[in-house]
Amino acid sequence: MKIYIVGIGMDGEKTLTAEAEKVIENAEVLIGAKRMTEPFTTLGKQIFECWKADDICSYLDSSDCRTASILMSGDCGFFSGAETLVKQLSRYDTEIIAGISTPVYMCSKLGIPWQDMHFVSLHGADANIATNVRRYAQCFFLLGGSVTPADICKRLCEYSSSNVIVHIGARLAYHDERIISGFASELTDVSCDGLCAVITENPEPENRIRTGISDSEFERGNIPMTKSEIRAVLASKLGICYNDIVWDIGCGTGSVSVECALAAYDRTVFAVDKNEEAVSLTKRNALKFGCDNIRVVSGSAPDVLLGLPRPNKVFIGGANGNISSIIDAALEGDNSPKVVITAVSLETLNEAVKAMKAHNMTSEITQISAVRSRVFGSHTMPDPQSPVFIIEGDAK
Repeated sequence: MKIYIVGIGMDGEKTLTAEAEKVIENAEVLIGAKRMTEPFTTLGKQIFECWKADDICSYLDSSDCRTASILMSGDCGFFSGAETLVKQLSRYDTEIIAGISTPVYMCSKLGIPWQDMHFVSLHGADANIATNVRRYAQCFFLLGGSVTPADICKRLCEYSSSNVIVHIGARLAYHDERIISGFASELTDVSCDGLCAVITENPEPENRIRTGISDSEFERGNIPMTKSEIRAVLASKLGICYNDIVWDIGCGTGSVSVECALAAYDRTVFAVDKNEEAVSLTKRNALKFGCDNIRVVSGSAPDVLLGLPRPNKVFIGGANGNISSIIDAALEGDNSPKVVITAVSLETLNEAVKAMKAHNMTSEITQISAVRSRVFGSHTMPDPQSPVFIIEGDAK
C-alpha cells in the first residue's frame, strides 16, 4: 500500500498544488476530517472521515486499497498531525506532499516576508502571548482553541504592548476571507469566528535578556525586595534556559520572578507567596514587564506546590523554616532541579545547608556584599548593603 500524507493548502481548492491534486485524483481512498475531505466529495472516491491517528492506522491495516491519501490542512510540516502519523505508519510506504501553510498564504496577502517570524500554536493551549511578542519583531499565532484574536489584543494591552501592530486573518482563502490590521488597542473588540490566525509586528523587540534590572523600575510597596546586584548573581547561578519551568518561592515583589520569566520566555515561572501584598505586587510587576508567563500562586509552600509542573530551576527567597519540605516537593518524582537559596541570617544559612545535605545534594555557598554610592552634602560616600548568602545546590 502506498500512502500519501497531503497538505491541501488553506481551502483544498485554489491553494491546492498541482502535485497534491494529482495524488488525490489517483488515490483509491481519501482520509481526513470533514473539512479536509469536503472539497473532494465530487470525485466519487471512497472517503473515511477521521482525524485521529490511531483510528486512521486501524482503518488502513484492515483496508485492501493500494493507494490512500490522508488530507491535512495547510502544510504537513506546520503544526500538523502528520508528525504522529508518519511514526505510526512507518511499516508502510509513506510519502509527504507539501502544501501551502497559513503563514505563507497570509504573509503573501499582506506583502510581508516571513523568514524571521516566530511561530506559536494556540491550538488548544494558552501559550505565552505577550512574552513572545515582546521578544520578537514578528510573531505568527495559529489559533484553533478557545483563544480569539480579541483575546490576544486584550492580553497585549494588559501587558504593556498596546502599540504592537496586529494583523488578523479569518477564514483565509475562503470566499468570506477577512484580513484586519491595526494596533492591538484598536482591535480588542474585533469579532472573528472560526478559523483564524494572527501576525504581530513589534517595532521595538527586546534584543537581550535583562538581568540585574534597576530596583527603581519595580513597584515596591512595603515588601522586601531582592536587590539588583543579588539578582544579577542569581541569574548566573540559576542558569535559566528559555524552556525552563521555574519555581520562585517567597516571590515578594516579583523582581526575581520577572528576571526568571524574561529568561524562561518559552515556559512558565510559578511565583509563590502567602503574603497578599506580595501576590498583588508580583502581578503588577508581571504586567509592567510584559511577562504573561508568570503564574502567581497565593499560599504557603510546600502546600501549594502540589500539582504544579515539575521545575527545572527553583529559587527559594523565603521559606519560613520549610526549606527541607520545599526541596522535597521540588525533587518529587525523581526530578533533579537546580536549587538556589538566599539567606541573610546564619540560621537560614544553616537550615539551607542541612536541607541540601539531607537530600544528598551538592552545595556551594557564596556571600555577596554590594556597596552603592550615596551623596552626603558635597561628598559621595560608600553605602554598604546587607550581605547575602547564596546557596547553590544540585541533585546528585
